[in-house]
Amino acid sequence: MRRLLAALLVAALVPGLALASASRWPVSETQLDNGMTVIVREDHRAPVVVSQVWYAVGSSYEHRGITGVSHVLEHMMFKGTDAHGPGEFSRIISRNGGEENAFTSRDYTAYFERLAADRLDLALALEADRMANLALADEHFASEREVVIEERRQRVADNPASRMHERFNAVAHLGSPYAQPIIGWQPDLEAMTLDDLQAWYERYYSPNNATLVVAGDVEPEAVFDLARKHFGDMKARELPEAPGGTGMVEPGARRIDVADSRARVPRVVMGYDVPSAATADSLEDAYALMMASAVLDGGDGARLSQDLVRDQAVAARAGASYRAIARLGTQFTLQAAPQPGVSVDDLESALREQIERLRSEPVDDATLERARNQMLADHLFQMDSVFYQAMEIGQLETTGIGWEIIKDYESGLEAVTAADVQRVAQQYFTEQRLTVGRLQPESDKESAE
Repeated sequence: MRRLLAALLVAALVPGLALASASRWPVSETQLDNGMTVIVREDHRAPVVVSQVWYAVGSSYEHRGITGVSHVLEHMMFKGTDAHGPGEFSRIISRNGGEENAFTSRDYTAYFERLAADRLDLALALEADRMANLALADEHFASEREVVIEERRQRVADNPASRMHERFNAVAHLGSPYAQPIIGWQPDLEAMTLDDLQAWYERYYSPNNATLVVAGDVEPEAVFDLARKHFGDMKARELPEAPGGTGMVEPGARRIDVADSRARVPRVVMGYDVPSAATADSLEDAYALMMASAVLDGGDGARLSQDLVRDQAVAARAGASYRAIARLGTQFTLQAAPQPGVSVDDLESALREQIERLRSEPVDDATLERARNQMLADHLFQMDSVFYQAMEIGQLETTGIGWEIIKDYESGLEAVTAADVQRVAQQYFTEQRLTVGRLQPESDKESAE
């Protein structure tokens, strides 16, 4: 309901109002002498601050033999330094009324704290300590590796849909390090050593591979001074070149069919190889792909919900997504689960019909505006969160896109036409760029055969 009301609100506003919100975005940036980037987003509505340290390293930087090392190292970053014992970092933040955590993705690993604004100095002191002085010990590594292996078992090995998606990604991202799971392949986790983590830490956890993002009730110059105080004396290190993809534009149609006795719900996944905002020849393509995603899956009135779920009743649920924020080529993905009695063949055909409709006819004005208004509404609500503001900056910086694109987001969407959506659909939604993944309960597969 909130998303619907937001969309109606944005549609009722004069177009320039949303644009003005971005043009007044107070962001300041500097770079320390050692190469560390510091970005400050001022938001003085409440006396709180979000501090995030982003390292430009994730699963796409790994190779077979050590997949999952970025994620395991993230776990070990909470096991203490020479000055602070295991778990003490978290206890200090908690005693000061804050919260902290971390996450690993394909392109980055990030660590964050949410605190009262007058506690920023404490957060930066702790982050600087573990950037330079992490104490990696065998006993902590052995137990934490088992935690990650168990996490993989619960999230992937015991989940038929997740297992299928892992295989789908390995096939869909042909020649790209995005084919590797963030959590790592099981044999690599089992063979991983403490030396692997130590080498990874020394290679990538340096100030010139880090971006500090601070958002909230702060003054930029004061934050810059604190950054120099805590990180300024650290030495930069030589960084290896970031791995890239093979550059295959059209790798050819790929398909994976999985029959699983433990699966209860069939599903179909279709993914097209498309550029990200970092790799697109023009950002116009990225904005048009965003709009295509919203036309298909931008609320209950979008095409997949209206046509496949309600009108045709072939899907119990259906959605589309486009990951624009990525440093390498990415995917435009459609996913659906069939209604009882509907075959995966019929469901795949229905999804293909939606793609062909985008390719063969321009989106009507009403549908295009509904999708645009929904995206603007979602964006405005997200930007109301200080944490999300910092997240957006960090993601854009560590993928090489640059945070400045935020200021042009609304105008970029406003410029997308029906012809643009049709053009990118015709260019990118082709059989040679397509991967299809299908999951069926084993009994259903045998019956179909």
